[in-house]
Amino acid sequence: MAIRTGAPAMLDDFLVRALVAGLGVAMVAGPLGCFVVWRRMAYVGDTMAHASLLGVALGLILGLDLGVGVLAVTVTVALLLAALQGQRQIGSDTLLGILAHGALSIGLVAVAFLESVRLDLMAYLFGDVLAVSTGDLLWIWGGGAAVLAGLAVVWRPLLAATVDPDLALAEGAAAPWTRVVFVLLIATTIAIAMKIVGVLLITALLIIPAAAARRSARSPEAMALAASVVGALAVAGGLALSVGADTPSGPSIVVAALALFVGSLALPSRG
Repeated sequence: MAIRTGAPAMLDDFLVRALVAGLGVAMVAGPLGCFVVWRRMAYVGDTMAHASLLGVALGLILGLDLGVGVLAVTVTVALLLAALQGQRQIGSDTLLGILAHGALSIGLVAVAFLESVRLDLMAYLFGDVLAVSTGDLLWIWGGGAAVLAGLAVVWRPLLAATVDPDLALAEGAAAPWTRVVFVLLIATTIAIAMKIVGVLLITALLIIPAAAARRSARSPEAMALAASVVGALAVAGGLALSVGADTPSGPSIVVAALALFVGSLALPSRG
């Protein structure tokens, strides 16, 4: 959804809520996205993001809050991925592709049968940050705080397993449950971020700020903080672009993040 210029002053309230919501998502996506980049799990994020549309359909069919429906489906997919990780009959990339596109297609088909429900599909695919309500802000910031708390719990073992999986396993630092918790945190983040950038762009908000922060960060913690800052700047810049050029808000945020990433290439590398 684009932000139209010349709108009534009441639109300022929408912009404030949109900015607050976007900053909440950026705060969570930054640190979590660092692990997605480090562990090369972008396709895992894509898989759960695509599956979230099925959660929207499930919520509508069962009369549930859409955030609850999305969370239920993304958590289910996350647990399924964790359970199937050890099997060898199907390659991991093939399995992810099947789950991602299968869940997305089932969701689109299910939505097509909901003739009695008026649904703005584009808002779920590409986000509708201007439609964020006060209740959504509580969901975003409350869920975001829970995700950050969970990430803080698994930070050290997850970081150890990311740097040197074999050594971490030998020292007992890489408990198997840390990966399960991590994919559950990704699932939760996707559920809270869907309204901001949409199911097709969520992974971009996870990986682009983290990739932009990676080049000049001195430590993993510094990179996590920098990724959150880059994400926050992308949200502010994307909303400004949407105001000035009357462009869709979700894609504008991703374009702003991409511009920051390109700019980061000019910085000296520290790693």
